[in-house]
Amino acid sequence: MTSDEIITLLPYSDPFLFVNEITELEEHSIAGTYKFSKDSFFYRGHFKDHPVTPGVILTECMAQIGLVSLGIYKLRSRDLSKLQVAFTSVEMEFLKPVLPDEKVVVRATETYFRFNKLKCKVSLFDSDNEVCAKGNLAGMFS
Repeated sequence: MTSDEIITLLPYSDPFLFVNEITELEEHSIAGTYKFSKDSFFYRGHFKDHPVTPGVILTECMAQIGLVSLGIYKLRSRDLSKLQVAFTSVEMEFLKPVLPDEKVVVRATETYFRFNKLKCKVSLFDSDNEVCAKGNLAGMFS
């Protein structure tokens, strides 16, 4: 399965798709990128005159790349045309703001996969390779 195939199978579309590319893909880890356009809907009104990417959007980006994309890859031998994903838990620490027009890199490593439940350790890096957010995500696939 290719990176482009994984992105096509993601159950999201614009304006709520937060994956531009998958740059690394292995059985137990993944990395990908996303550029937060300054014109994105969520910047309007989020810290007036000094927009910052909301933590919930950063978490979603990390989940789409680090949890859902890796889960699709792990389940690649199945028919994924009707894939459903349920986000089950999140533990996140935000360390540095992500500004409009910033390209981020998300890296994730599987910590648990059994009975279609996937848990991952994830980190989000800015263009200076500094950690902006990190934590643990879990979800169920059906």
